[in-house]
Amino acid sequence: MENNKPLILISNDDGVISKGISALIRFLRPLGDIVVMAPDAPRSGVGCGVSIHEPVLYQMVRKDVGLSVYKCSGTPVDCIKLSFYTVLDRQPDIIIGGINHGDNSSVNVHYSGTMGAVIEGAIRGIPSVAFSLCDHDADADFEPAGPFVRDMVEKILERGLPAHTCLNVNFPKVKDLKGVRICEQTKGIWVNEWESFAHRGDSQFFWMAGEYQNNDPENENNDQWALNNGYVAITPIQVDMTARELMSELKNWF
Repeated sequence: MENNKPLILISNDDGVISKGISALIRFLRPLGDIVVMAPDAPRSGVGCGVSIHEPVLYQMVRKDVGLSVYKCSGTPVDCIKLSFYTVLDRQPDIIIGGINHGDNSSVNVHYSGTMGAVIEGAIRGIPSVAFSLCDHDADADFEPAGPFVRDMVEKILERGLPAHTCLNVNFPKVKDLKGVRICEQTKGIWVNEWESFAHRGDSQFFWMAGEYQNNDPENENNDQWALNNGYVAITPIQVDMTARELMSELKNWF
């Protein structure tokens, strides 16, 4: 790696062979040296989870000039943590997650392993951003997002982000993006989340299913409205989850 180039650390939760992470690498190759540490298989829905009950291993997959790709048996957060402990020769200038197959808008930010990776970056004080596309297809078309991804990463490398924050960027599934909206998280919830599929003796087995319920569909300030109307949705996320407006009231309780 060349120390005069920005160092970009990439991970995801769809796995190291996903089309989304391959597209991200291709979009960003001109911007700096890239290290990829991604799960060896899909780890969707693990959020900020870490492996505490089993060992984690990693293996090199590919090495080119300015690009090193590794697969890891752990979670996306494991990938970021292990990168610092093993393969990085200096602190990355930016940590990037994605490009995720499927959006990470609204409450999905809490469940997403891709977001977990960039939240780990924010915890470390490193500018971090996650990219997601509203398309779960394994052969999803990421090309419309390419110019924006490059531009966004260039801006972050140039300007940075406030400490302990990251960006959650979601792309609608459209050929022609209408533009960009800076958004708040949509107030929503998953309902009908379990589906019974088998019985064995006294045991009943369930498969996670679910339907997303948008509880604020007419709010033009939220990320779901932006995506439903063809805009790129950018939502700033912070590590500090303190509900400060509740602190004064709680002080009156005691």
